[in-house]
Amino acid sequence: MTLDTEAPDPPALRGPQDPGDYDAVDEPEERTGDDTYREDLADLLEAGAWADAFDDWADRTDLSDAAFRVVREEGLLRRLDFYWNPAAEDVGYRVPPVPEDLFAARETPESDDVEDVEEELDDLARTVSEVLENDYIHRGSEEFGYDWE
Repeated sequence: MTLDTEAPDPPALRGPQDPGDYDAVDEPEERTGDDTYREDLADLLEAGAWADAFDDWADRTDLSDAAFRVVREEGLLRRLDFYWNPAAEDVGYRVPPVPEDLFAARETPESDDVEDVEEELDDLARTVSEVLENDYIHRGSEEFGYDWE
């Protein structure tokens, strides 16, 4: 299934969080400070990482157009969060909790359910993380003005 929609605005990253709260991040044994490159990640999302990842995800998602509309209306995409883990040199992500009554009193196909939404949001966040790591964060390069090593 493919979503027929343009990429929405990237999520607003929210400030330092506990690295252990993010998927795909190995929590360091010792915290080295709150330098999580949050602004840099936000800049990279704006520079195209979000759109690239969203388009890739939208081409293969099983989320229905109606379910995606509900996800947008509920602000779940804006609440995705990403974290740069300097110890492991990876990008972690956090998916917001999906309300159990997400589809209550809404006209969506019966096949739409909360577990599917949770899985699809996790897949979107993982895709964004991978695109950032593989295509946008050029460690040791000044291509984007970042030298994160």
